[in-house]
Amino acid sequence: MGNKPFNAGSGKSFTLRVEMLNEETNFVVIASAICEHGGDVVAIDMIQTNVEKTIRDITVTVQDTIQIDRIATSIRALAGVQLLHISDRTFLMHLGGKIEMKAKHPVQNRDDLSRVYTPDVARVCMAIHDDPRKAFTLTMKRNTVAVVSDGTAVLGLGDIGPYGAMPVMEGKAMLFKQFGDVDAVPICLDTQDTEQIIQIVKSIAPGFGGINLEDISSPRCFEIEARLKEELDIPVFHDDQHGTAVVLYAGLINALKLVKKRIEDVKIVVNGIGAAGVACSNILLKAGCKNLIGVDIDGAIVRTNTYEQDSWNQFAQRTNPNLESGSLADVIKGADVFIGLSRGGLLKREHVLTMAERPIVFAMANPTPEIAPEEAVDIVAVLATGRSDYPNQINNLLCFPGIFRGALDCRASTINEEMKLAAAEAIAATITDKERNSSYIIPSVFNPTVVENVRKRVIEAALETKVARRVPREYRE
Repeated sequence: MGNKPFNAGSGKSFTLRVEMLNEETNFVVIASAICEHGGDVVAIDMIQTNVEKTIRDITVTVQDTIQIDRIATSIRALAGVQLLHISDRTFLMHLGGKIEMKAKHPVQNRDDLSRVYTPDVARVCMAIHDDPRKAFTLTMKRNTVAVVSDGTAVLGLGDIGPYGAMPVMEGKAMLFKQFGDVDAVPICLDTQDTEQIIQIVKSIAPGFGGINLEDISSPRCFEIEARLKEELDIPVFHDDQHGTAVVLYAGLINALKLVKKRIEDVKIVVNGIGAAGVACSNILLKAGCKNLIGVDIDGAIVRTNTYEQDSWNQFAQRTNPNLESGSLADVIKGADVFIGLSRGGLLKREHVLTMAERPIVFAMANPTPEIAPEEAVDIVAVLATGRSDYPNQINNLLCFPGIFRGALDCRASTINEEMKLAAAEAIAATITDKERNSSYIIPSVFNPTVVENVRKRVIEAALETKVARRVPREYRE
């Protein structure tokens, strides 16, 4: 990757409204106070001015909230300046929530009212009653996904409950709509009981064409997803597991091409065997990896041991064929690929130096990667993280809009492993041989071709594996 510098961060944005007495001060004094504490002025808007005073809105980016506190203190100490208020632009975007529902057809007269509601709606109700499959064509079910969370594993925040989880689920619904034209409804459940969650989701399933499970802690998420997949006839997808796995594999496809290695031949170490770690390992094994070793808090997972978590016992039976044991430092020796799904700082430079020639490192812990890219950039062939301020971000947004768009369009009964592999291959193929390089193994989430490419490949895989219940028009002979 050479010695290319990395961007330190995308920053946080605030708007400061300041009042200045024209005879006592000027804007340069305020700008100096902002820059002195590491703030960048990105916009200045005139709000009001007269002979005596001027009021401006100054938009500032900082790397952390401590800086904005220092900037505010410094401005308040300036003669002739009054800091009227500080607006956090992120909070402003969340006022009243980020999504809303709109009617597709306006109700402008009694005739309209009778068609969308009583009495004419009764005929539609009875048509669905006689043939429940018509719910896919006569209701919002055909294009609607429930985004379900209990708030126990929200981003890097942990168990913050259903109320705290709601802004994330709203954001997920926004992304579904913007990128995949999928209508999504955030549903945050005030229970952590596995059986209750399963029963609630089953009970609301008639109104949805798919279920996206989100931010549910391990190991409960495994049973919840497995039961719902078994007991429902619509796709159930835990994005924290499978979305991460799909995008990870997409990036690894291109990384392996760069170093001219085959997945069948490489040794892969996965650090952190939670929900995402298990799912990432599963897709890599399905793709042909023969030598994958999982490492968690007590070291390498080995089939000769017995673990409290059933998911680990099952994982052990499929991995670590050479029964390697010990810590991360022990098993990473000779590894071609490191995949981190754990926490920051666990991978050391000296560990990377013991890996195989031209090592690949995916340090995906957020917000702090397992190793700072600056520490490894000169000794790895390819490096990826989960952050947007470094090259090669492993971002689930590349996956879930296209996967659900395809699954809904062919009315798939499930999202199976073949569909996930197809999605990963579609994401990887978005980057051409000429474009591929060590800083570009994964496309941008704003690449307009990604969703359609994923959609097509997912539909094809669903048709081939016979889980599609509808053949989209473009696939009909």
